[in-house]
Amino acid sequence: MNVINISKQKIFDNKKHIFAYEIVFRDSENQTTGLSCSVKGTSKLIISSIGSTELDKLLGQRTLAFINVDAETLTKGILDVLDNKRFILNILEDIDLTDNVIAKIIQYKKRGFSFSLEHFDSSAQMITKFSRLFNFIDIIKMDIVLSEASNLEKVQAKFKGTRIKLLAQNIETKEDFLKYSQMGFDYLQGYYLDKPEMMEIIGTKEPAQVIILQLIKIIKDNDTTEQLESFIKKQPDLSFKLVQFFNNSKKFDVQVESLTQVITLMGREKLLRWLMVYLYSEASQNPASKTILALAIKRAERMEAEAEPKQKDKAYLAGMFSMLSSIFETDIKELMNHINMDNDITSLVLDKKGIFASSLMRAEAAEKDYLKEIMLANFEKLHTTDLIYTLEYGGVDIDDNKL
Repeated sequence: MNVINISKQKIFDNKKHIFAYEIVFRDSENQTTGLSCSVKGTSKLIISSIGSTELDKLLGQRTLAFINVDAETLTKGILDVLDNKRFILNILEDIDLTDNVIAKIIQYKKRGFSFSLEHFDSSAQMITKFSRLFNFIDIIKMDIVLSEASNLEKVQAKFKGTRIKLLAQNIETKEDFLKYSQMGFDYLQGYYLDKPEMMEIIGTKEPAQVIILQLIKIIKDNDTTEQLESFIKKQPDLSFKLVQFFNNSKKFDVQVESLTQVITLMGREKLLRWLMVYLYSEASQNPASKTILALAIKRAERMEAEAEPKQKDKAYLAGMFSMLSSIFETDIKELMNHINMDNDITSLVLDKKGIFASSLMRAEAAEKDYLKEIMLANFEKLHTTDLIYTLEYGGVDIDDNKL
């Protein structure tokens, strides 16, 4: 079961009504884990959990949530999948404000995201550091423990009544609550008001390959771009990979502003082909998946070239689908049942029948001829056990008496 631990702490307005939660991700040892860890592949569930219905159950569907963001989170495209009406992006106090980071903050602000500053200590150094950002900040979380009283009062007076809201952080006692409420702080947070509560988020239970196959079905059914975007957004890790691919593509030298933009610029056929590559290379744990992917692309291109003009896209997809059973341990029939694919493609994948069958047979024959050449040329390098495994997996019986 995919589980991640999150601590939540309530944030109140000055009338002691719940305004939002601050959520902090924890690893198995209860250490704070940043969102950017998902970039390194160590915490994919973190980003997945943000789109989870479990989160709605635990926080409420309308309650805002603060999440901490660092430079890597801001610049790697992770945040593109978030609901800008639900999450407040909490900028960590030790962030390195490079030009790239500032540009990203401005970009996300234009897209409707709200920003807060974490552990603002009210010092001259802190004010200088974040001075370029104040036009884009919505909430300053002023740390009453770290701030000197005189500095805190000056900063509070400077921003009071402006567009920027002020939050008193680390309210530990009743006296703290009364004092900072009377000072006119908009929001308050601390152990006196609410202690962080640990909770578990259950990640998606569907295997990655099923999700991608369902997405391929949506594209083939010509659903609207809005429906397509909505489905992709529910799979944050896939969304991140798509945006990453788009950003790395030399053809598209633009800043990503939305998944709709990515889908529109890529076009559905290019998106389909990318998904098939993703299916082979990312959703499979098979160690030979890269080699099989290369073979599948060659097969798909061969079948596409042989097909009638109106059938070329379908022929390409059929060729790619025809090798899925080679890389997944899951029964291919079970996978195909999830998507109810086009009959011509389904017949080819499950029974090697239909309008593309002869093309597939020619492709397989060409592949076998090539692989036979490779095997014979390298026969002396092959281990006996590798050959036995290959034959056994292929259903070829070996006569023990002749060994």
